[in-house]
Amino acid sequence: MILDLKEQVFSVLVISASEKFNNSIAEFIPKSRFTPIIIADNVSAAKRVLVDNSFDVVIINSPLPDENGIDLAIDLCADTNTGVLLFSRADIYEIVLDKVMPYGILTISKPASSKLVLQSVNILCSVRQKLKRIEKKTVSIEEKMKEIRIINRAKWLLIDELKMSEEDAHKYIEKQAMDNCETKRSVSERIIRTYG
Repeated sequence: MILDLKEQVFSVLVISASEKFNNSIAEFIPKSRFTPIIIADNVSAAKRVLVDNSFDVVIINSPLPDENGIDLAIDLCADTNTGVLLFSRADIYEIVLDKVMPYGILTISKPASSKLVLQSVNILCSVRQKLKRIEKKTVSIEEKMKEIRIINRAKWLLIDELKMSEEDAHKYIEKQAMDNCETKRSVSERIIRTYG
């Protein structure tokens, strides 16, 4: 069952040196849906937090005291499924947008209304949920492919060692699985251990 987006809780890291910005974010992002909300006032502090924690959403108020935050945003999107919202000064918005758009970073020009920020954070959460589902499917497909390779390897061992036909090897694995209440994979793994 898929939970409604409103029922889910998302973790947020805010990276900003502006106390006014931090207070306004904390004020209009509902804590019932976004918790914890951790604040780091520079990139170095954010990296220390990110060593031990992962976040659903990272909000970066660029520029920051130690660097502009763009490289961190790119790194986060390249290495994780974290949704990143980057605030840019209006005079360099287009330049920043061109640099970060290929990485899937949502960029907003400052100043921005609280409604736009909340809508953007909600979009990031929706995209994050979609990525999680895709990731689950990918893992499931990879597992299925691994299982098929194991079964095929066992079949070829039966063909080589016991001189079975491919069809007989397939039937043998299926029958062993049914007779012993096992999966075809576990039967195949046992065959590989025996003849491999």
